[in-house]
Order: sequence, then structure tokens, then C-alpha cells
Amino acid sequence: MKRIELFERAIAEKARNLKDYGINSTMFWAYRKSMEAGNDSIDFGEVIWDEDIEAITECMKENGITEFTISSTFSSLIPTLAAFEKHGFAMDGLTEVNATYTDWQTGQRARIPAIRMRQK
Repeated sequence: MKRIELFERAIAEKARNLKDYGINSTMFWAYRKSMEAGNDSIDFGEVIWDEDIEAITECMKENGITEFTISSTFSSLIPTLAAFEKHGFAMDGLTEVNATYTDWQTGQRARIPAIRMRQK
């Protein structure tokens, strides 16, 4: 997965306030959890707040990230997908990603479905 230097610096410096670094917290936590899960791209497994979409897409574009996934099943997902499209990222099919939890039967990360998003 592509590393975001600013995020890595915040992690290394044990940032107490992400805003001091100019980091959107929704994007940061998706990045961090995706790294820990061993995903190939950033996966949003939790709610994406409408007010964060512009900051998320700006961060991705600034860091050369052209695709990500959404595995969250939160309500109001359709308006969120539409907002991402307005900011240059559209749905590009389905895929599977590593979950943040371990499948108790296999002892491995569970694989869960996700929507693939790509920059237009």
C-alpha cells in the first residue's frame, strides 16, 4: 500500500492532535487500519462523514492515490458514493479486502466484500 509520509510522521511523532498536522481523522484512521490489515489500498471500513469527503479526496490526489475501497455497510452509502463521484472518484466494481479482525475458524484475516473506487 502506498505510504503517506505526513501520516507516517504523525504516527512516529505520536501526534496528539491530527488537526495540528492538517490531517483529516477519517482518512488517517482508514489508512492506519488498512496498513495493519495488510490491504493493498486504503479501505474505509467505518462511517465516512459527508463533511470529510472533500478533504479525503484532496489528500488522495496530493499523495498520488488513485484508488481505494469502501467495505463499510453504513446507511446513506449511496449519497456518499455520489459525493465521491463529484470529487473525481467513481465506483469501479466490487472486490474483497482484509478485515480488521481475524476469522476464528482460519486464524487469518477475514476477507470481506468492498466497493472499489477509482479516480476518473
